[in-house]
Amino acid sequence: MAKGRGSLVFYVAGVIGKRDRFAALAMTGFSLIEFPQHSKVIVQLLIMKLAIQIPAFNEAEHLPAVLAELPRQLPGVDEIVVVVVDDGSTDGTSQVALEHGAEFVLQHRRNRGLSKAFINGIQFCLALGADIIVNTDADNQYPGSQIGKLIEPLLRGRADLVIGDRQTLENKHFSPFKRTMEHLGSCVIRRVSNTTVPDTVSGFRAFSRYAALRLQVYNPYSYTLETLIQAGKGLMKIESVPIETNPATRASRLHKGMFNFIWRQGGAIIRSYVLYQPLRTFLSIGSVLFLIGAILLGRFLVYYIFLNDSSRFIQSVSIGGTFLVAGITLIMFGFLGDATRANRQISEESMIHERDTFTISDLDSLSDFRGHPVFSKHNPAV
Repeated sequence: MAKGRGSLVFYVAGVIGKRDRFAALAMTGFSLIEFPQHSKVIVQLLIMKLAIQIPAFNEAEHLPAVLAELPRQLPGVDEIVVVVVDDGSTDGTSQVALEHGAEFVLQHRRNRGLSKAFINGIQFCLALGADIIVNTDADNQYPGSQIGKLIEPLLRGRADLVIGDRQTLENKHFSPFKRTMEHLGSCVIRRVSNTTVPDTVSGFRAFSRYAALRLQVYNPYSYTLETLIQAGKGLMKIESVPIETNPATRASRLHKGMFNFIWRQGGAIIRSYVLYQPLRTFLSIGSVLFLIGAILLGRFLVYYIFLNDSSRFIQSVSIGGTFLVAGITLIMFGFLGDATRANRQISEESMIHERDTFTISDLDSLSDFRGHPVFSKHNPAV
């Protein structure tokens, strides 16, 4: 198990007499260890911190049930903190969250969308010193009792990201049409992201600190696909664990039906793929257009030079020239996009360093985070 960010480590080195043995006894949580002569003593206390974040928009009705089911003790975890991200709710979501066990509420003054709520919650949990971050929904779709199973691969050091598999083809809470579409959609996304995740749009996820530090979401619609593509292209180790789901408590607020969902997620896939692989995208499309243009112009030139009968193929010049210029332009866009991607990677390294070093030291007096109000038992919502 990796050492937590909040780990407290003491190093004691000494040379011991010929017949003596060194005994070290530290504070609570340390064990008595005897070491032979001429040895170095290392006493270490590991603190593993789990943050559970819940993006919520007008979920005062469902939050009590969600919070009541969250675990407060888990094997391998020393501290659990619950963070609700109130995305501009108007129904008292913040007050309900604090009354039913959330340690912190990060509030948006107006509704900014699921992606913004998710990434701001990730940044806040990192600033709290979380070693593992679990994201779950506020509509009680995912049972909190399965968080222990979700984080097990992270505790064992086998994965950077773990996704709860809702077993879409067998889920009794899904209609046959939804099962089919979810399965087909996941097949497409697996190919795009170069992963083997069975349920690619599941929001029940656990991130190691390594993975969370690198997350960034540009798509304003949803975070699920973009973060998966990002993790796949970033060569992170991803695992899935089968989970059970609760019956739906309300209709989805992200889309207006399955076809609307497919349309919007399709746009997110294309945008993410172009963002993370611009050279391959534009080079592939540009090469096809360039080849079409070259064939059309080549046909004209053959008839013009060798057969002296080019008048019938004069349209090949205009059409072929258009395709040729479009192909060259797209290929240039690919190289420019690749250069931009390299610059973005440099900026991301700075972002990772800034996130990793920024910590909230005085939780009792915490009232805002990056301009967003923060509520807790020391600063209750009004």
